[in-house]
Formats: sequence, C-alpha cells, structure tokens
Amino acid sequence: MSEKLATARSELILGGQKSGKSRRAEMLALGWMAQSPAHHAVLIATAQAWDDEMRARIERHQQDRAIRVPGMRTIEEPLQLAQALTRYSEPHTLVVVDCLTLWLTNLLMPAEYAEKKQPVVQDESAPKAMILGAIKAVSGPVVLVGNEIGLGVIPLGRETRAFVDALGRLNQEVAQVCERVTFMAAGLPLTLKGRP
Repeated sequence: MSEKLATARSELILGGQKSGKSRRAEMLALGWMAQSPAHHAVLIATAQAWDDEMRARIERHQQDRAIRVPGMRTIEEPLQLAQALTRYSEPHTLVVVDCLTLWLTNLLMPAEYAEKKQPVVQDESAPKAMILGAIKAVSGPVVLVGNEIGLGVIPLGRETRAFVDALGRLNQEVAQVCERVTFMAAGLPLTLKGRP
C-alpha cells in the first residue's frame, strides 16, 4: 500500500483477520499527519489482554505501530467508545478506532463471560446508537476498523450465532453513516462505498 490515500470524513474498513485492515488505517493516519504539521492522529484501541497470548499480541502491535506511524497517540478504551470518539475528535485530529469487533466482544462476550454467562450489556442497541451518533458528530476525520466474520459457515452455538448477527448489524449500520467503506482482502482494498 504505497499509493497516496485520500482521507474521507469517515471510513469503515472491513475484512478478515490479517487482511490489511489495520495497515490501511495506519497508512491513512500517516497520510493525514503528512499533510500538515498541525495534523495529529489518535488510535483508540479496544483490545483487552485476556491472557498471555493476547498480551503478547497487543505488545507486538504497539511496537510495530510505533515504527510504522511515529507520532500517533494510543488511547485504550475497551467499552466507552462513543465517549472516547467525542473526547478525542478535533478538526485537525484523525481518530482511528481499532477495532469495532473487539469493542462489541467486550460488551457482549467479555472474558468473564465463560464463567458468569453475563454480558456487560443485555442489548447492544443503546451503545450502538451512541457510536453511530458519535461518528456523525465528530469534528475531524474518523477511521473505524472491523472484522467481516459472516462470510463462512453458520457457526455452532447460540451465543456465537447471536454475536455474528450482532456484528453484521453493527457493520451495516456503521457503513450507512460512513462516507467511505473499504473491504480488505490479501492487503488489497476494494471500495464498497464512496470515492477511493
């Protein structure tokens, strides 16, 4: 992805695991910061270190991101995403959210879920409405990263099927309010909505 990427007011980047979603978001942040010394970028990270493997994964992402996008500030916010978007959005600041899928997981199937069978919220519609409102209201550009997990076989287990359905609804609604939607596969972007 060495081509110059145009910045949209809002962009949703979807794809499978290791499809190049986060890399595209980082390249958009780099391009934004290169446009002017007054431009800044903030990453809102939604991942939580549930276990040693996840902790190592987060550390590796932080190290790689510091090399690829020096100067981009990272904020960790696993649950209060709409509030974080509102707090960090400014006209000269591009906000990257990585990722919507983990944010929804944190709400509906948190790490403690296996033991307690209790989501943080019973219904994702209120937090989702807040996210959609925040995307519409931000004063600067926003890039949201999320997984497309509905392309395979129907998963086993009621909770898993419910999560796949909830994520599909979230992706559709976020896509409706975003100016551009990009699908990533094998590191290559396909523009689904808006101008490339």
